[in-house]
Amino acid sequence: MSQLSSARLDALTREYGDVGMRLADPAVYDDRERQISLAKRHSELEPIVASIDAWREAEGELAAARELIAEGGGDPELAEMARDAEAAVTVAEEDLRAQLMPKDPDAGRPVLLEVRGAEGGEEANLFARELLDMYRTWAAAHGWRFEVISADASDLGGLTGALVRISGPDAWSRLKFEAGPHRVQRVPVTEAQGRVHTSSAVVTALVEADAVEVNLDPSELRVDTYRASGAGGQHVNKTESAVRITHEPTGLVVAMQDEKSQTQNRERAMVVLRSRLLALRRAEQDAETAGAKRAQGGGGGRSEKIRTYNYKDNRVTDHRIGLTLYSLDKVLAGELDLVSDPLLSEERARLLTSET
Repeated sequence: MSQLSSARLDALTREYGDVGMRLADPAVYDDRERQISLAKRHSELEPIVASIDAWREAEGELAAARELIAEGGGDPELAEMARDAEAAVTVAEEDLRAQLMPKDPDAGRPVLLEVRGAEGGEEANLFARELLDMYRTWAAAHGWRFEVISADASDLGGLTGALVRISGPDAWSRLKFEAGPHRVQRVPVTEAQGRVHTSSAVVTALVEADAVEVNLDPSELRVDTYRASGAGGQHVNKTESAVRITHEPTGLVVAMQDEKSQTQNRERAMVVLRSRLLALRRAEQDAETAGAKRAQGGGGGRSEKIRTYNYKDNRVTDHRIGLTLYSLDKVLAGELDLVSDPLLSEERARLLTSET
């Protein structure tokens, strides 16, 4: 296989056989954790080894076809056979490379997606609302579960901020690309002169962390309760159902008020705090190995955008991969795969390159 170590393929095949032999030993079932670990590794290796076998079989058929051509001269049927064999090798190789790509350890996990207005005042808040609606429709198209955890409305019906939980098999794989500043260019509803303004909203995508993954020391938390404000029923103003948790070592603060009970708000705030601490820990680890990184959401500045939405030209541009589509209406209507598919393809190509 070009630019890929044959020794690595042999090692994976040997490991698959070794793991299978150990699973066949009845003694392994005396250690439940060991048995689960081996079974998981076996299931990971099975499709890889199947792809290795298919690629090697295709390579063998191509070698046989070339040998026949060498013996039979310019027989057109043999030439056709060789072309078919070459095509089969290409398909098998692409499949094998896909199997060998590093797997995202967070694939399949729930996502906490935050959308907030940034630069541009009320126009930024209105745009944040449209982004949230876009994600809601996109989630429905993929069959993801979409749950609003909190939402703070602005004066004109926009969003100063909203936090949603989205879960589904490929939710994280796609939603992670949404993190960063999103810039909008259009005539705001508040603009009397018809001038185009530029505003921005910021999206943050976090993997939902659990209590085992991020263990919070109660002595490091300051928990405040207060009366919630805004719509929500009489309980909002009469009980101290809202909760604000401060993680004192980092200064991270999470406030939650949308649930009816203080217990529910506290539980949700803890989930969000764990997830933000996990993201912070990973960012620090990345900084140690790859140099300081820009914070995921940035400051929301117009110059830091990852994507631009231009209403006048019905244009959406993803600046990370230089993608421009004249389908803004479709994207905002939830057809965000038009953007996320190319992002996934670019990521796959990059990972494949790193593996060769």
